[in-house]
Amino acid sequence: MTSAALPERNGGQILMQQLRIHGARRVFMIPGESYLPCIDALNEHTDAIEPIVCRQESGAAYMAEAYGKLTGEPGICFVTRGPGATNASIGVHTAYQDSTPMILFVGQVGNDFMEREAFQEIDYRRMFGQMAKWVAQIDRTDRIPEYLARAFAIATSGRPGPVVLALPEDTLWGTARVADLPRYPRVHSHPGAADLARMTQLLDAAERPFLLLGGNGWHQTAIDQIAGFAERFELPVGTAWRRLECFDQRHPNAAGHVGWAMTPALRQRLRDADLVLAVGTRLGEATTEGYTVIESPLPRQKLIHVYPDAAELGRVFSPTQAIVADVASFAAGVAALAPGHAAPRGAAVHAAHQELVDSLAPLPSPGPMSLDAAAAYVDAHIPADACITVGAGNYALYPHRYRRYAGPGTSLTPTVGSMGYGLPAAISAKLEDRARTVVCYAGDGCFQMNMQELGVALQYKLGVVVLVFNNGIWGTIRAHQEREFPARTIALGFENPDFTQIIRGYGGYGEAVENTADFGPAFERALAFADEHSLPALLEIRYDANGIAPGETLMGIREAAQARIARSGR
Repeated sequence: MTSAALPERNGGQILMQQLRIHGARRVFMIPGESYLPCIDALNEHTDAIEPIVCRQESGAAYMAEAYGKLTGEPGICFVTRGPGATNASIGVHTAYQDSTPMILFVGQVGNDFMEREAFQEIDYRRMFGQMAKWVAQIDRTDRIPEYLARAFAIATSGRPGPVVLALPEDTLWGTARVADLPRYPRVHSHPGAADLARMTQLLDAAERPFLLLGGNGWHQTAIDQIAGFAERFELPVGTAWRRLECFDQRHPNAAGHVGWAMTPALRQRLRDADLVLAVGTRLGEATTEGYTVIESPLPRQKLIHVYPDAAELGRVFSPTQAIVADVASFAAGVAALAPGHAAPRGAAVHAAHQELVDSLAPLPSPGPMSLDAAAAYVDAHIPADACITVGAGNYALYPHRYRRYAGPGTSLTPTVGSMGYGLPAAISAKLEDRARTVVCYAGDGCFQMNMQELGVALQYKLGVVVLVFNNGIWGTIRAHQEREFPARTIALGFENPDFTQIIRGYGGYGEAVENTADFGPAFERALAFADEHSLPALLEIRYDANGIAPGETLMGIREAAQARIARSGR
């Protein structure tokens, strides 16, 4: 078809049609006048693309990032220029460090005003350059299909990540006769036969191998295939920091969560391993506990590193073997591999899983309200496929320790350690599957960073359950402060509102809990309300701030620090 025969469309119409072609089912947005043609064009696509009107750009960006985690397809976010873009940057940073496919569209001043510091003008290439895989500005209306196809391909290929596209007003208001491009092709990287043969030799020769799973792209078939592989090769299986959904923790090969605050037994098991097979994980600072459990640049253990992006292999660690493959393709590649190890390793696998099971018993905690017991109760009283979301803070250690995650979609957590993530992620999860139980763990500080997104839960009738852990302090920072400057705490406490009253203002259910015995019945009431009314329910859990983490207290941290200082004479 010649260009003259093509319909004339404005930039917003072209862009929205391309989103539809590329499979976008939902867009998270804060409307802005800088991209009005896109908003208008949504009218023609409401049968395929659901617009979600958020309350602040950080919430919108978090929801889009969570969508990317849940689906493996780019989460789509629209924000206006300047202030909108700066607010949304936290979601882009999260997508970058979490390796999540995401596309952020930002309205921009017209090309006729560019480089004059016009109203809300920012150079987005400079602003997002370090935290996105690709940042570009679409300066011609007729090139919109080209840019969008490239954006989807970049966001999902190799190491997935965010793309930022700036949309000048004259590009969106301008018209063009241009053909739509077909849906982008998903690129996969597969392990070669030689790769698998050498890996098998290394595994067969190992006495204490350990399988560590992480990254994005896992689906149930891939997890089942990797589980069968672990069974045949007799490998204990750990999940990297905040990648708890990569493996069913109920599986007899499951060894637990690897990273900050892992159990001492698991830490020692990983240290003592003579080979680590790391699949899909970058082996970042959190997973390796500051590059100590697995050392950089040269690990003590032999390291087989499997990752979809060749540029990451050898960048931080010098591996014994590097394999370029995405997690699903790798899992398919090992599905038929047969082991040849002579010495049985089943006892080690059993011991590792038993250590995980033993760690599920609630630890003692100070005060009448035990977070350990509460987290254990949640685990025992929600379906296996329920989704748990968290933000950042010491409270997150409780669901990490006591929840037995069961596969894709059961966990949404920011590996970047970003506060305010839990509630937007819970909303995104509920939008994706309204029948799934979704529970958000949030600290009092973390929750208040994006609690306005309760308005989205109200508007779209989403029955999420929010557990707000109220200790009146910035708990994680307080713990750090006590370690380094014991008994000199300052600027860490705050006065909280009555969260139960706030949730009622959003049409939801609110209840305060101050005793362990009251938690179970209250949690059941919250679940029932959320399910029956399709509205949010919130439990405000008021507890002794001294109980800072499973098996750890602030006073214990202080005393240990004081003893250390006394010994050193500092």
